[in-house]
Amino acid sequence: MRRDPLNINQSGREFPLVLGRDVSGVIMECGLDVAYFKPGDEVWAAVPPWKQGGLAEFVVLSANEVSHKPKSLSHPEAAAVPYVASTAWSALVNTGGVSKDNCANKRMLIIGASGGVGTFAIQMLKAWGAHVTVTCSQNAEGLVRGLGADHVVDYTAGDVPEQLKSLEKFDLILDNVGGVTENWALDFLKPWAGAKYVTLVTPFLFNTDRLGVADGMMQNGVTIARKTLKHLCKGVHYRWGFFAPSGPTLDDISEMVDAGQVRPVLEEQFPFSQVPQAFLKLEKGHARGKTVVNVVTGSGDAQ
Repeated sequence: MRRDPLNINQSGREFPLVLGRDVSGVIMECGLDVAYFKPGDEVWAAVPPWKQGGLAEFVVLSANEVSHKPKSLSHPEAAAVPYVASTAWSALVNTGGVSKDNCANKRMLIIGASGGVGTFAIQMLKAWGAHVTVTCSQNAEGLVRGLGADHVVDYTAGDVPEQLKSLEKFDLILDNVGGVTENWALDFLKPWAGAKYVTLVTPFLFNTDRLGVADGMMQNGVTIARKTLKHLCKGVHYRWGFFAPSGPTLDDISEMVDAGQVRPVLEEQFPFSQVPQAFLKLEKGHARGKTVVNVVTGSGDAQ
């Protein structure tokens, strides 16, 4: 039987749609081949986009997508971490080539740093010894400095490129904003030094939705190839970053959490009965960390 993991060929199977990517809770049952986990284990995970989400009392996941929850966090705190942490890790480590062994004293710029991915990326890079510059609004400066940011550029105080001109150029830029930032951000990378620009705002899903899977993927390939070659000629690397679910990655992140190197940034909690209000809050933008929904009070929580 031909496999179709993304449900591309299965019409009518996507509804009812369960939203939410982060989960933290207790294992109720394990498959016969699962040896690393057992019922009763407290775990966390980021649900892959091809599966139903986490706003439910029960969630089905593969063993390689799950990790033991950090002992130092409650379930609501833990539910604020997996998606943004996995996204930041994928963008910085898998795509950007950063690691705890090569990060010391590197200059990093995070554009749009006060949201979920940005607040985790600050902490991860600082734990690995990097110098971190961020852009955010003035009212988020206290938050990002408290997480370790070395230099803060207030985008409400004037033109961001003009403010960055006085600073030394960067080894890596993580862009959470996209749009016009691509027009100027790569000018602030160190040329011919292996510096990388990684953006999390890509046309990947837009092209796929607009053109279909085959033509959309082809358009994505053409776009990324064109931009990569254009900037490679200037001595810098252009990359797209993506969320990548991974239990082993969450194992590493769990160790960092329990070691006190990173912590969740939890902005607000909602009971399950107020899911619409939670999404209305998210729709307004300008998040300061994560919003969590308590699905099952006292035993498991999901965002």
